[in-house]
Amino acid sequence: MSVNSDMLRGFHDLMILHRLTKGESYGYEISKYIRERTDEVYTIKETTLYSSFNRLEKNGYITAFSKEETQGRKRTYYKLTGQGLERFLQLSDDWLTTQEIVQQFL
Repeated sequence: MSVNSDMLRGFHDLMILHRLTKGESYGYEISKYIRERTDEVYTIKETTLYSSFNRLEKNGYITAFSKEETQGRKRTYYKLTGQGLERFLQLSDDWLTTQEIVQQFL
């Protein structure tokens, strides 16, 4: 099965925010989560992922912070804000409406 990445572009924020509803996380872990949730059908590009992080943070939906890892390296983690949870719920509603509309043509 293949997937048209252009069709999913508008839903990257939804995917990222969904993962962050489960707790803080970092880039690779979120990327892996998306890949696994789609049964390896979709892999988000690293540049796309970090572009989304920047936009989400700029809009106040997530916050970024550093944590030191076991080997002394720092890793950037992301955490959902209250506004981010509201945005996730709105995007979820938007998806349901989009799905209903497209379904009329299938």
